[in-house]
Amino acid sequence: MSATLAETRPEEANAVVEAPHRERKRVVIIGGGFAGIAAARALRHADVDVVLIDRRNHHIFQPLLYQVATAVLSPAEIAAPIRQLEVKQQNLSVLLAEVTDVDVASRTIEASSPGVGVRKIAYDYLVVAAGARPSYFGHDEFAQFAPGLKNLSDAETIRAKILGAFELAATTEDESERARQMTFVLVGAGPTGVELAASLAQMVKVTLRGNFRHIDPAQASIILLDAGKRVLPTFAESLSRRVTRRLTKLGVKVLTGVKVETVDAEGVVAGGSEIPSATVRIPSATVLWTAGVAASPIPKMLGTKTDRAGRALVDPFLKVADAPGVFVVGDAASVMQNEHPVPGVAQAAIQEGRYVGRLIAKELKGRKVKRPFRYFDKGNMAVVGKNYAVLERGWLRTSGFLTWLVWAFIHIRKR
Repeated sequence: MSATLAETRPEEANAVVEAPHRERKRVVIIGGGFAGIAAARALRHADVDVVLIDRRNHHIFQPLLYQVATAVLSPAEIAAPIRQLEVKQQNLSVLLAEVTDVDVASRTIEASSPGVGVRKIAYDYLVVAAGARPSYFGHDEFAQFAPGLKNLSDAETIRAKILGAFELAATTEDESERARQMTFVLVGAGPTGVELAASLAQMVKVTLRGNFRHIDPAQASIILLDAGKRVLPTFAESLSRRVTRRLTKLGVKVLTGVKVETVDAEGVVAGGSEIPSATVRIPSATVLWTAGVAASPIPKMLGTKTDRAGRALVDPFLKVADAPGVFVVGDAASVMQNEHPVPGVAQAAIQEGRYVGRLIAKELKGRKVKRPFRYFDKGNMAVVGKNYAVLERGWLRTSGFLTWLVWAFIHIRKR
């Protein structure tokens, strides 16, 4: 890079220390997920210095996190070092740090690096692609009892909880405690909840078969709860019904119209149309949260308007109002198209990141971009256990083994 990143001690974070002159413009990208990496790659031929910042040193293929959580895949099979990008892209630098503040007025950010402290980094363009985190809808106290699934650490935590529950069930002499250890509750029946529940059902019936002498893992109870009327609410209702039947066949108990009121060390307290009494306690040692997401705190640091999930409201060019040179993409952005929000899926994040990277590259050449971002929907897929998937693309709605083969082919190509 043409200029050294400023480094300061934590107590000196208010001082900007940079080389007196930067020959090239600098683009700072916050987040090494799908959107951030797509933006960085789109700038590979641009005459600009690109700084990619992430608090983790690896990129993960997030759609397969549930398979790490259920011991189908190892963490290394869905993760790759972000720093590998530097080898192929000479204008890119990767920085392991956590962004703690953004000053739009001075066009600087503060980033804290392990063992180094806080540094201020100036930017000409800023791309916020910080992703999302689990949302507990105002009940953050649930988090300690019900982990979400957004990164490798979450997946490994969930896997440890699942396997640990069976170990405890095998050693206890208390039948009620054994039943509690072998009851798994998943809160949220969107794609993550459905895929995780189905994979867990496969795990207890196949993967763990014969591993325990005193318990039968196949007798475990897997309960999928959702406050909505059906599973996979973003898919067509016909596909939702097929998925419900598939889950039931796998041994998953699906309860819709059920709202979780309490999550604690003993399980959950829930109520709703499917509950005979006003509320009921479901004893469980393993509660998993797959109910929703909220944006990272960074969009709020920009001082711009956000939606209820904390996502920055951006214009059709993915720019932030009253913040020159600032873009927000991926799960951190609220993007509208044809009066409907662009879905928070990987393909949307990639398209947004690529669009912003190309837009910046054109602006650096003095060209004005007139065409706003346009999301191209390639369709949605969800896997419901081994050899079964559902696909929706426009009028096309398919399910079953052949659809699963399509899913497998797509993911093998991407890995």
